[in-house]
Amino acid sequence: MADSHEQNETQRIEAFSDGVFAIAITLLIIEIAVPHVEGDQSLGKALREEWPSYFAYVLSFITIGIYWANHHSFFKLFHHVDHGFLMLNVFFLMTIAFLPFPTAVLAEYMEHADQRQAAIAFYTLGLLLPAVAWFSLWAWANFRELVVHDLAPGYRRFLTRQYLASNLIYAGAFVLSFINEWAALALCTGITAIYVLPPRRPVFVG
Repeated sequence: MADSHEQNETQRIEAFSDGVFAIAITLLIIEIAVPHVEGDQSLGKALREEWPSYFAYVLSFITIGIYWANHHSFFKLFHHVDHGFLMLNVFFLMTIAFLPFPTAVLAEYMEHADQRQAAIAFYTLGLLLPAVAWFSLWAWANFRELVVHDLAPGYRRFLTRQYLASNLIYAGAFVLSFINEWAALALCTGITAIYVLPPRRPVFVG
């Protein structure tokens, strides 16, 4: 009976989380406006000039999609959750729901030389926040011993290093954005491309 209750509890969390993911990922496309063509202006040219919006949309869509894909398998690593974990998951979902805003800012100002640095710095911060929240979830689960007992210690250490590395890279991109904004954006794009690759499968003992 207890196992059934815990399973229902995690299913409710995943269902709510899926709803937030769906809303956040939908908001990304809503931010792309149809270009208005005036006079002799070419619609094709107007559409091509919207490339910053397409770039920001694709990068953020893939990022949120990666978190969504990993969120389900992530929850299979815990035998139960507590109130602290729930609140940290709420914080994580808040950062996901926030991401369409810096995405829209990036799309709007990426071509403005005088505003580009601030826009990219804000966007890298937007990517750093869910990475911090994700690592916080994992750290809390380890501290509160919520992780399934047969998960191999080596795999636990691997995940800790991986999540910590993501935080350091995104934090580095944020700092780098004040020195070279294009390099910072390239770094964020690179780490997103890496996470598209299949993740390492969990290792269990016993």
